[in-house]
Amino acid sequence: MTFIGRLRPLLIAWPAAGLAAGAAAHLAGHETLAATLWTAASVPVLVVLAIEIAVSLRRGDFGLDIVAALSMSAALAAGESLAAAIVALMYASGQILESFAARRARQEMSALLSRVPRTAMRHHEGRLEEVALDQLEPGDRVLIRRGDVVPVDGAISDSVAVLDQSALTGESLPVRLKSGDTALSGSTNAGDAFDLVATRRAADSTYAGIVRLVASAQASRPPMARMADRYALVFLAATLVLAGLAGWLTGDPVRVVAVLVVATPCPLILAVPVALMSGLSRAARAGILIKSGKALEVLAQVRALVIDKTGTLTDGEARIVDMRVSAGIEPAEMLRIAASLDQASKHIIAETLVAAAREQGLVLSVPAYVEETPGEGISGHVDGRTVSVGGFRYVAGRVGEEQLNDLSRAREPGAAAVAVAIDGKAAGVIIFADVLRPGTEKLLRDLRAAGIERLVLATGDRADVARLISHGLGLDLVRAEMTPDQKVLAVLSERKHGPVMMVGDGVNDAPALAAADVGVAMGARGAAASSEAADVVLLVDQLDRILPAIAIARRSRRIAVQSVVAGMGLSILAMLAAAGGYLLPVEGALLQEAIDVAVIFNALRALRG
Repeated sequence: MTFIGRLRPLLIAWPAAGLAAGAAAHLAGHETLAATLWTAASVPVLVVLAIEIAVSLRRGDFGLDIVAALSMSAALAAGESLAAAIVALMYASGQILESFAARRARQEMSALLSRVPRTAMRHHEGRLEEVALDQLEPGDRVLIRRGDVVPVDGAISDSVAVLDQSALTGESLPVRLKSGDTALSGSTNAGDAFDLVATRRAADSTYAGIVRLVASAQASRPPMARMADRYALVFLAATLVLAGLAGWLTGDPVRVVAVLVVATPCPLILAVPVALMSGLSRAARAGILIKSGKALEVLAQVRALVIDKTGTLTDGEARIVDMRVSAGIEPAEMLRIAASLDQASKHIIAETLVAAAREQGLVLSVPAYVEETPGEGISGHVDGRTVSVGGFRYVAGRVGEEQLNDLSRAREPGAAAVAVAIDGKAAGVIIFADVLRPGTEKLLRDLRAAGIERLVLATGDRADVARLISHGLGLDLVRAEMTPDQKVLAVLSERKHGPVMMVGDGVNDAPALAAADVGVAMGARGAAASSEAADVVLLVDQLDRILPAIAIARRSRRIAVQSVVAGMGLSILAMLAAAGGYLLPVEGALLQEAIDVAVIFNALRALRG
């Protein structure tokens, strides 16, 4: 905290005490003493204000604090010491009120930071030990007690966990996870204690990424606040012209003081940062991290959306979408036997097949006599039966192509197929594909209804895959087989329709996210390039967070503009009344204080909704 920042409480206490003492002297009939006390109450605040203005001007910042300094100086010069003391108290209390409002608006983001766990209970050689988070390694087993914040990303081990993920997703209802399911760091254990097997180091986990991004967001300054400073020059000129006209036409210096007093301080520099910071806080509560006020302001105005496919429109993971079996075998049994053998393989499709079997509750056997041909297939024994799992060519080499002909009919573009043979006979085929996220069609319709005029798919995948996945989605344009630099060009070409939002999740999306007017990354794990390049990060991989992000941004910006227009309008009306002699300096000071308080509390409405 700066030296002047530490003086803030004293700067309120001093003019408050001076006002009270001067009022007592005035009531006792000691007018000269009262004026002296009121002047003494004003001068220290004026000196501090002058220092702050000088420092700001040296940095190149220009604000409406100059109007406050002019009004206090003019009031003291005109002998309106009471008005000067009221302005001094009003200015000091306005600064404290703005700081309080900003702290109130930041509380959701600060809550994310305050929840960071420092230690974890790790199983080690048959006992529990409390260790610092940076000592945890992938594979460590950690005890998560009731009420603990999950310290690292990991898998639930041999139990059921009930987790409160509201800090990440904004959803109030806890989720129930079973053995093998992934638990995200930052979740809170709302049920019984359970063990977690770490899959990432703490520094690379979801919550650590969120904390880094929150710290970055808190350090930013809203652009509308900077814009307010630029408008300060215009408002200052208008104030001086009106005050000068009042003095020139009437010859009454009191009217000049009244005009200056009623223009101090301007709601423009109070309401805007409070409203935008409130919007950032409200978004964080909904599982959306908006890194800066600039991103929030642009998000409120987007008219075009460019979206990646893999991991964005789709889950980014292959899933079983179909199984074709030969006569005499049940699909579940074929899947169980194939998955049992695939436990011995580290191929991504094999791991997906094993995970799918376990999700269905199938009991897998231990394979024996396993032989794997990397990239082609795997063979071995399961429950005494000879089993082969792999590509068509691999399995056909063991059972003959004629057995697979009926099962190997044309499949959809982008799908992968695994053939299964049992005891020398073709048992069936398992089809994998990366499918659309649930609710994608409705989300795109809702985005269109919310004013997004252009919906464009930009993917590096093949054209036939892109056409298949986008069929029926109502997209305006589908662009496939794109390199990262071509995605950047796609984003730039959409700017003719208005501000562009880009949504992606991969490293290859990072350049396009940075090029967009506002980039939105899916998830906040580790130091992924996409999360670093993006302006907005959805704290969990839920595409539907985009809608509330836009709604919050638009509401926050609307409230900021409303506060400015209402506050400035009232200030201008009061200035005209003061110029016409209908407001004395003291009355103008009190009225302006009421206006400032009103616009700040109106700006805080952005926290709700």
